[in-house]
Amino acid sequence: MFRFYVLFFLIPFSSVAQFKTNPTYPKGFFRNPLDIPISLAGNFGELRPNHYHMGLDLKTDRRENLPVHAAGDGYISRIKIEPWGFGRAIYITHPNGFTTLYAHLNDFMPALETWVTDQQYETQSWSIYRELPPGKFPVKKGDLIAYSGNTGGSMGPHLHFEFRRTADDVNLNGMFFGLPLPDNTKPKLIRLALYDRTKSTYEQSPRLLALSAKSNGDFSAAAQTVSTPKISYAITAYDTHTGSTNLNGVYEAVLYDNDKAVVGFRMENISYAGTRYLNAHIDYKTKANGGAYLQHLSELPGYENSIYTRFNGDGVLDIADGAVHNIRIEVKDANGNTSVAHTTVKYDGKPVLFSPPAGQRFYPGMLGVFESPECEFVLGEHALYDSVTVAYSQQAASLPELVSNTHNIGNKGIPIQDLLVVRIKLTKGIPADLIQRVVMQRFIDKKTEVVPVTWDKGWATGRFRDFGRFQLVLDTTAPVIQPVGWRDGDNLAKASRLVFTVNDNLDDWRMTRSLLDGKWIRFTNDKGKRFIYKFDERCGPGDHQLLIIAFDAAGNRVEKLFRFSR
Repeated sequence: MFRFYVLFFLIPFSSVAQFKTNPTYPKGFFRNPLDIPISLAGNFGELRPNHYHMGLDLKTDRRENLPVHAAGDGYISRIKIEPWGFGRAIYITHPNGFTTLYAHLNDFMPALETWVTDQQYETQSWSIYRELPPGKFPVKKGDLIAYSGNTGGSMGPHLHFEFRRTADDVNLNGMFFGLPLPDNTKPKLIRLALYDRTKSTYEQSPRLLALSAKSNGDFSAAAQTVSTPKISYAITAYDTHTGSTNLNGVYEAVLYDNDKAVVGFRMENISYAGTRYLNAHIDYKTKANGGAYLQHLSELPGYENSIYTRFNGDGVLDIADGAVHNIRIEVKDANGNTSVAHTTVKYDGKPVLFSPPAGQRFYPGMLGVFESPECEFVLGEHALYDSVTVAYSQQAASLPELVSNTHNIGNKGIPIQDLLVVRIKLTKGIPADLIQRVVMQRFIDKKTEVVPVTWDKGWATGRFRDFGRFQLVLDTTAPVIQPVGWRDGDNLAKASRLVFTVNDNLDDWRMTRSLLDGKWIRFTNDKGKRFIYKFDERCGPGDHQLLIIAFDAAGNRVEKLFRFSR
């Protein structure tokens, strides 16, 4: 009887995850920044390529130019305009220790729009970042600050809305600020992935287990017998909110082994400095090869300042005892709606057989250096999330513009957090005056990128964020400037704007400058595509000259003079 009562009390105790309570932020201080009800196109911590989603994406009914209001009293403290990323963005600092951000905007409120335009002409730059003093643009809750849009990295009209802690600029989950968003729907679990953790997560394909729904919020997967004594799991899951079918991210997941909480993650607060660590949170190899997002229920050794909490280990389960292990995974949204997945697993006792791939082994937390007669690369201490063998090979140059062999380093299924430093030896003689026109090119599948290099005794050095195939290219071709919808000498009296594009043979032009009648003129460059100038008082009736200058990564420069009249 004594043993019975001990177990009776221990089981409920050990099954409770040890997360702290949900964060407590002010409720009632902030309002919905839009005049329409909140519906989410994306939530905090949602999985995106190479980053966590760092705010709430508020739907704008597929429209642009909806009024955007200050969510609370404060002052406009920062302005940012860039081709990608946020596009046009406003930061408001509030007196209660929080900052809100509003991104992908179209026009700012008139007074702010005028001030920003003056700043752009003063610095002769369309891209701009400015910090503003408290008294410059104070706002009250509900004041109009801008109009919604689709600028920057946006793929469709919406408002990107963030909450940050002002003191350290860390992003916070906006679902805990009391915004009016009803949610009584439970997360949905789609699949489990089972990993052999005697191997690198990047040197295997997981066993994918379908989850069947047993009841509302209850899922199960078939029992598994495996030939490894160490395993871990990952999940594919999503969440919705009441009245929406949009597939958003989950807030929390906890792994239990025989009713003992082992490890869990929470999408609670993440800094932009740490957002790329998403690649340690997901099965990067599976996603890179066209598969689904799988969120690890284990903390990889190279995930620094992670979103995981270790209750009883890092999530790598030791099942060497050969017993049946009852696995439970609890998944929650920010409102506490919970779904649970169940399965069992046991080790069959067979010896583990594994032949590591060819290449040099690298480890998280260690400086790794590879050297060959024509190529060297360095992986820093913070580059890798898991140990992995990095393969290397080289191929002879096949194109006349190549001035080195092609060097294959790693593969697209291995993510890198810190920079990969690549050094390549120049193997083809070129005139000394052309050495500055050599760039390093990385390509994999159909993706390419080009970086300028530094030189040391015939070796070029470049820095990258991904593995791939690397080579030195002599680039002497300048970019091409192309007017869109108009030609040199046109009468543009009926036109509302000027548009041009820039193209480059390596698809990597770096900078443009535009002068109208000898004075800098502001062309916008949203999404890095077309350059647009909307005619205003700076271009009145009469004859005009427009000089456009463009550069590429190799320093090739082109100037093109156009004449038009209005």
